[in-house]
Amino acid sequence: MLKKTKKIVIAGHVDHGKSTLIGRLLLDTNSLPAARLSEIEKIARESGKDLELAFLVDQLKEERRRKMTIDTTQTNFKWKEKNYTLIDAPGHKELIKNMLTGASMAESAILIIDAQQGLKEQTRRHAYLIKMLGIKQLIVVLNKMDLLDYRFKDFKKLNARLLSFLKALGIRPYCVIPLSAKEGENIVSLSKRMPWYRGEFLLQALDNMQPAQKEGKKPLRFCVQDTYQSGKEKIILGKVLSGSIKKNQRAVVMPSFKKIKIKAIRVYKEKRARAAAGESIGLIIRPALHIRRGGIISHPASPLMPRHKFNSRIFWLSAKPLRTQRHAFLRILAQEACCSVEKITQRINSTTLAMLAKESKELRLNEVAQVSWETKQPLLMENFSFIEELGRFVVESKNSLLGIGIITE
Repeated sequence: MLKKTKKIVIAGHVDHGKSTLIGRLLLDTNSLPAARLSEIEKIARESGKDLELAFLVDQLKEERRRKMTIDTTQTNFKWKEKNYTLIDAPGHKELIKNMLTGASMAESAILIIDAQQGLKEQTRRHAYLIKMLGIKQLIVVLNKMDLLDYRFKDFKKLNARLLSFLKALGIRPYCVIPLSAKEGENIVSLSKRMPWYRGEFLLQALDNMQPAQKEGKKPLRFCVQDTYQSGKEKIILGKVLSGSIKKNQRAVVMPSFKKIKIKAIRVYKEKRARAAAGESIGLIIRPALHIRRGGIISHPASPLMPRHKFNSRIFWLSAKPLRTQRHAFLRILAQEACCSVEKITQRINSTTLAMLAKESKELRLNEVAQVSWETKQPLLMENFSFIEELGRFVVESKNSLLGIGIITE
């Protein structure tokens, strides 16, 4: 029986080898569907080329270009009876959109760096975003070691710079692996060309990383995503963000403060007595109230109170600056509200981490700052450090992503 799929976002600078690594993982784990492999072999024969990794990667890239949907950035493979989904992030905006899409939410990340080129702007920004998005399980791979003749001194020098940068961000990676995706070194077994490396090879590291801890010991927070009618029963669909929920338990719906009782819990067609943090479930409640999308069901002893003001740390992704006293459209999970920017402080460069200004009237492209907000209508939120999913938000305009933030206070 296969275990739960591990979802991993793979990020890094352009041309540092993401596609080659994905192709290598598919090839070395025999995970490319037989029909697709036969099709690529046929294309190779007709074009008079050998079926090499580079050709395979080129064909996969072409396939992705033809199918412009979010699903084309996901690649599935299996190793040691475990399923993995790799979410390719070709740029920082795509990285965020993929991570914020419910089914594609990654718990782990691979940050890929060209060992010859070292840390680049997009590498640094991706690392910052990985930190802000709360992904605690990070594997860093130093790719293209073949171009450096697999020299330990080159790995050691880059590794020192890398760890210094990540430490400044507050990131401690699970491991740093020197490899060559092109040559297949340190992917499915330890490389004989790098005998000085005694850590884990990539698939071993992916296998050994422990799943993120659930928010089970925290107060109940159930986010309502939708409702539907099943016969005479109204089913409330949503996700347990923290705590747990039990049959016959009493609860309160926020922000309406209406009291309810949990009559039944359903997961697909199965009836359950209890559900825990991280589970997506259906609830039947009494009285059978209509609960709006974005509502939060809480324990009566610790309801989640709505708020008009909050402080945040935000990463700005738009060429149009964020300015004080201007309005912006903000979304936390399924909640949406118009907000105004009260104050911008501690502006920093996300690439160099240099302080740009202690106080400012605007926040520009690829900068990070502390931003204070006031909402027109109250929102249900938590500090990111307490419950991540209720402490993360995006700023949008006409379906365009402008920025991502975490609530600090």
